Amino acid sequence: MGFLDKIFGGNDSEEKNENRVEAKFYTLGDIKLLDEVDEISQTKPVVLFKHSTRCSISRFALKRFDAEFNYTEDKIDWYLLDLLNHRDISNEMAHRYKVEHQSPQIIVIRNGKAVFSSTHDGIDANDLKQFIQG
Repeated sequence: MGFLDKIFGGNDSEEKNENRVEAKFYTLGDIKLLDEVDEISQTKPVVLFKHSTRCSISRFALKRFDAEFNYTEDKIDWYLLDLLNHRDISNEMAHRYKVEHQSPQIIVIRNGKAVFSSTHDGIDANDLKQFIQG
């Protein structure tokens, strides 16, 4: 139960989330990991989440995404980028995947290419269903 649930009550959300998969993300803290992302994306989609730790909109989008994300590691991986500490990685992502820099932003990588991007309140983990096979 989260902090806000403790204040406002969380029984309904707990019942809805009882079958929720605990979202596991990897920290994208080294530019070399983008090569790993490209390799993994050959067999399953990879989500890159760009997050600004100083932005309340980004914090809200990340919290909502994490709460909605209900996919197992065998279906999809997701990486979190702390944009303020790793702007070089964000710049490389924009160049490599040919996406305009935004924050917050999710980018779905498949076969080494960006196949989907969404920003701000358009970030919705349910949009990832279209990339999951099987």
